[in-house]
Amino acid sequence: MNREEAWLLEEKYNGEKSEGFFADCERLRSGEPLAYIIGFVPFLHTTIYLDSRPLIPRSETEFWVEKAIAHIRSVAPKTPHILDLCAGTGAIGVAVLRAIPGTQVTFGEVDKTHLPTIEKNVEENRITYDTISAPRSTVVQSDLFENIKGKFDYILTNPPYIDREANTVDKHVEAFEPHLALFGGEDGLELIEKILKNASRYLLPKGELWLEHEPAQVESIKTRAAHYGLRATVHNDQYGVPRYSTFTVAQ
Repeated sequence: MNREEAWLLEEKYNGEKSEGFFADCERLRSGEPLAYIIGFVPFLHTTIYLDSRPLIPRSETEFWVEKAIAHIRSVAPKTPHILDLCAGTGAIGVAVLRAIPGTQVTFGEVDKTHLPTIEKNVEENRITYDTISAPRSTVVQSDLFENIKGKFDYILTNPPYIDREANTVDKHVEAFEPHLALFGGEDGLELIEKILKNASRYLLPKGELWLEHEPAQVESIKTRAAHYGLRATVHNDQYGVPRYSTFTVAQ
């Protein structure tokens, strides 16, 4: 039994080698991601369910979101307003809600099939309310900023940023995970450019945009950010790779 099968046995079947377990082992051998078979993944002290089969959160995203949470705690107002854009599972916003009491999070996701999953992840992590009558989150079906209202202290986003023509995606990822959440058009930059173009309209004074991207996109992103009046700072992930950038409106 390999490590993935052992985890499946423990997490989903409580150690019992049932018919269902052996059927799921076959799914594993076909290349289906373990996370979909189990149905959830851990993410920064939360449990993120994958009922609608959204993009599976990665450790690189977890790394920078933890950095964002620490930063928001240190400098944000008492009740920061956050936008989790291209939310998918809602993992980013849910982690922020769990870690920072009083935070208000709007989740924006283009694929309406994922909206119930986001709502479930908020509810199952027991962060729906600060009090009986004060919900802390709003889930919106939105093509980027299309249906987003208001302004935010922070916009946190892991948008589709892979260039499909580059053929860098593992065949099993491409076979099972949603293409809408993976591929970002020409050079993987089409959605990123739209975000950079519009971000300043949705940021409060001193607000920040945090955005995940490919390492090879750094220079193109910095050029685009400057064009749209944003100051960019590039950050490495846990592997020393330039994986995300933060942006403020240039003064």
